Amino acid sequence: MAAALSSDRLRRYGYVGAVLAAVGAIGFAVSRGFAWGEQISSLWITMIVGGLLSMLYWPWVRLRARRRSGRYAVEGAYDITDDNIMMRSGSESGGIAWDGVTQVKDTPEFWIVYVGRMAATVIPRRLMSAEDAETLRTFMANRKLLQVR
Repeated sequence: MAAALSSDRLRRYGYVGAVLAAVGAIGFAVSRGFAWGEQISSLWITMIVGGLLSMLYWPWVRLRARRRSGRYAVEGAYDITDDNIMMRSGSESGGIAWDGVTQVKDTPEFWIVYVGRMAATVIPRRLMSAEDAETLRTFMANRKLLQVR
């Protein structure tokens, strides 16, 4: 879901939510001064709550995407060469050719490797030295795969 919604589109939910919450708060405050204000106070409260929920949607989607993408990591070993990424875990192994990789997103904890529009695997930084991480980052940047988040 997070891949389908761009960060710009998600950010719009925050803007719409802020407007809803502000209009709701102003309307609630103004209506309290009139006799009929009690009759429509639920409208203003609903706008405030809807605005707050809309503002929280973007962080919620990002948190869920981060949690989900962490599950792509293989507990085992990674063998990364100029040709492919091999993942080994117990009796299973798999690989991704660099020629099939369309982009790599850079996050603080790991790199998310995409084949087409789908995240294919995650390369955790904690499994490699700082020197190896920098070498891999340079390799991906030279291939124009790396996108900084």
